[in-house]
Amino acid sequence: MERLINKLTEKHVLFTASFAIRLALVAYGDFQDRTMVVKYTDIDYHVFTDAARFITEGQSPYNRSTYRYTPLLAWMLTPNIYVSMVFGKMLFILCDVLSGLLIYRILRLRGLRSETARRVSSLWLLNPLPMGVSSRGNAESVLAALVLGTLLCMEARHLMWAAILYGLSVHMKIYPITYALPIALSLRTQETRSDGDRKRWTWRSFVGFIGSFLNRKLLLFASVAGGVFCMLTALFYYMYGWEFLHETYLYHLTRRDIRHNFSPYFYMLYLTADSRWSQWLGLAAFLPQLILLLVASWAFHSDLAFCCLLHTAIFVSFNKVCTSQYFLWYLCLLPLVLPRLSLSLKQGLGLLLLWFAGQGIWLCPAYFLEFEGYNTFLLIWLAGLLFLIINSSILIQIVAHYKPTQTPQRLKVE
Repeated sequence: MERLINKLTEKHVLFTASFAIRLALVAYGDFQDRTMVVKYTDIDYHVFTDAARFITEGQSPYNRSTYRYTPLLAWMLTPNIYVSMVFGKMLFILCDVLSGLLIYRILRLRGLRSETARRVSSLWLLNPLPMGVSSRGNAESVLAALVLGTLLCMEARHLMWAAILYGLSVHMKIYPITYALPIALSLRTQETRSDGDRKRWTWRSFVGFIGSFLNRKLLLFASVAGGVFCMLTALFYYMYGWEFLHETYLYHLTRRDIRHNFSPYFYMLYLTADSRWSQWLGLAAFLPQLILLLVASWAFHSDLAFCCLLHTAIFVSFNKVCTSQYFLWYLCLLPLVLPRLSLSLKQGLGLLLLWFAGQGIWLCPAYFLEFEGYNTFLLIWLAGLLFLIINSSILIQIVAHYKPTQTPQRLKVE
């Protein structure tokens, strides 16, 4: 068994096999779509393709109802119309494998041996969840590659490239904006004060704290990342107007999804859908997220990868809309911190089984609502609350057992 694991995690074997498996899933998906009633391809992939078709006809991608993404994604998928319908899936599985490579390189920069880094990155590369999501035509792998690329460039101190990738990440999906504070805290000039001065909070120390953000590195990162985001936003606003801003960004801020999902807020939003307070309740749901994100930023910004994992998990768990594809947002960051967890194998497997059990408990009443027509909204909400408690408990265990390295040994990446 050990020899088999060693063989599978050899660098060229690992990446070749992971790509080949995803390629086989794309081919199987095409077969299932043509021959079976239940389709393999994600409905979102057809939405992306329809939006790309509108672009090729000189129209707005937002002519496709339910397309609520950046036009950049639809432009990227125009080869679906000109070349082949599977182009987008090929792009997504390539980004999926690229994410595994980026995980490997980040782990090497964080001091892991090549063999250990390959084994850890295999947890993503050979994971059936990202395999299935990317091969079905979901675009989450593109964002995973952008976020991991940002972290790799930050780890390697290539701030210009990190800023470009970060600006592009925020443009593609709004949630990476939450990384702005830990990035700023990690780039600020470190204060040189005695322990006694640090315990006393005076106006001079406050001015010094604000001044610590005024340095070349942070200003470079902010200007480049902001410039990339603003240029793309201005370009697409010029092309598609207010509809672009609303569908890509504003819709997600004011969105009140009353369909069943993992969010602890969905039942409240469902019951108050017709209330005049509904809009304000939706905005108030951001408050717990904001408080937790601020605390996590201040406490863990010194380890950016770990802080981003906590940020993403908090954002997803406490969001007013939470679906299973959102889990990939933090699962792609989990391999970066696993080597520094002091959890035993038994403890780790226990937390993993607990996480799956929480989803299974939620899926039972969801099935009876979706397929049998029973009114199980209350049970779904209670199962969602239980899943939130499970996620919170897992995060607490991760924080408690995380052993950060103060001065990690940076190894040369092959």
